Amino acid sequence: MSPKKAPRTAGRGASRTAGALAPAPGRIAMVAVAVLTLVFVFEATREVKIRLLVPEVTLPLYVALLATALLGAGCGSYVAARRRK
Repeated sequence: MSPKKAPRTAGRGASRTAGALAPAPGRIAMVAVAVLTLVFVFEATREVKIRLLVPEVTLPLYVALLATALLGAGCGSYVAARRRK
């Protein structure tokens, strides 16, 4: 039998499935950071003035923080996607 047509061994596939059930430590850390970020953002309810080049906008601090976090996450995912190619 050629190596391409040889049947897979049970040990090789079993270790992948067992590892897939447990979350990776990196994912746990990212979920914890995301939860802490959301708690911090929604605790900041004071109104702030933000100058966007020319206009000055008054809005709750949590909106500004959430927008900044979303922009940062978008930029980070864009850079990660570019590195994978």
